[in-house]
Amino acid sequence: MNLVLTIALTHVRFRIRQTIVGVFGVAVGVGFSIMMAALMEGSQNDFVTQLVDSLPHISVTDERRDPPPQPATLAYDAAEIHGLSTASIRPGIKNPFATMAAIESWLPGAVAPSVQAKGVVRYASRDTAASLVGVDPRREGAVSKLATQIRQGSIENLYKASNAIILGDQLAKKIGARVGNTVTVVGGNGNSIHCTVVGLYHSGVSQADQTQAYMLLKTGQILAGQTGLVNEIRIKAQDVMASRDLARRIESETGYKSVSWQEAHEDLLSAFELRNIIMYMVVGAILLVASFGTYNIISTITHEKTRDIAILKSLGLRQDTVRRIFVLEGAIIGVIGLFVGWALGYGLTLIMGQVEFKSPFIDANRLPLLYSWRHYIVAGSVALAASLVAGWFPARKAASVQPVDIIRGAS
Repeated sequence: MNLVLTIALTHVRFRIRQTIVGVFGVAVGVGFSIMMAALMEGSQNDFVTQLVDSLPHISVTDERRDPPPQPATLAYDAAEIHGLSTASIRPGIKNPFATMAAIESWLPGAVAPSVQAKGVVRYASRDTAASLVGVDPRREGAVSKLATQIRQGSIENLYKASNAIILGDQLAKKIGARVGNTVTVVGGNGNSIHCTVVGLYHSGVSQADQTQAYMLLKTGQILAGQTGLVNEIRIKAQDVMASRDLARRIESETGYKSVSWQEAHEDLLSAFELRNIIMYMVVGAILLVASFGTYNIISTITHEKTRDIAILKSLGLRQDTVRRIFVLEGAIIGVIGLFVGWALGYGLTLIMGQVEFKSPFIDANRLPLLYSWRHYIVAGSVALAASLVAGWFPARKAASVQPVDIIRGAS
């Protein structure tokens, strides 16, 4: 093994220019792969984090996925009932606070009640449709980031005025309202109340900032015309990735439709999976191109050292020994390029993280990057494997050289 290593190092050292080119090719491929992976996964994770934090992890509504089975259907196999409904359907979750207590008894997370309603917010002859959310400020801070997203005022201000309301900043701008103004809110059933604007919030999600407003739970109930109404239970799980399983259990126990954030944004998450596949394909293509440099170098060395190979084989070196020499040369170039590429990738990622920009659509002023050891392992493994494969083909050709043909001068 010492002889194999000595010969491989000698070949690499005395072809220093080509070796540097090969190492540079591998390093650039690894470095840019790491930077691209950090940028794409960082931006994806940042988007998902903002999306998840802007909404409850799980929403339990007063809907049901399937209508409850009728007694006649359960009693008789021949009976089948469709489209049955009562004369008047009372909306809301039955015994909402008992349901919340049952969920809290086992759920690792926080639970809060809310009233969801559609209405119109009117100010200075300007009307705009809005989603009205009645909340309990003491519980809401545990299930959403509303308290930290308020730019003017605070969530506790909902207690400090009659029929207080917190508007999205874009919604307030659209109707020209400011903190301290009184706006008129008209519910879907025609109920109308005057509300005092006690705060403005900015979530970073344009749709929410333009259409959503928060008020006290009892104010939402008055607007909906139903005392004690709770038509949504908002839940924040300690493990955000366990939300889907928790939602299934809640739905099986309560019977009410429970939607996790994964289910609510399933199409978007599927698009992210496709995006990741494309990213790894591009990274693989970059590293594959870099491996051609290693192949070219080992092929050139093999061609130039043909007579030396013939002499070594005539002295007793076996084919597998000769093959190991040139595979080892490819591995040496790959390993050096791997370490240089890691340093280059880390430096490029740091530089990208220092770039500042301004955008009217997002709050961040720097690129979201993800520093992960996994990017280094994946890029390094692919680069090393490509270098070994690139060295294998010339090595196989070198091992097949017949000493007698070379010594006789045969082509």
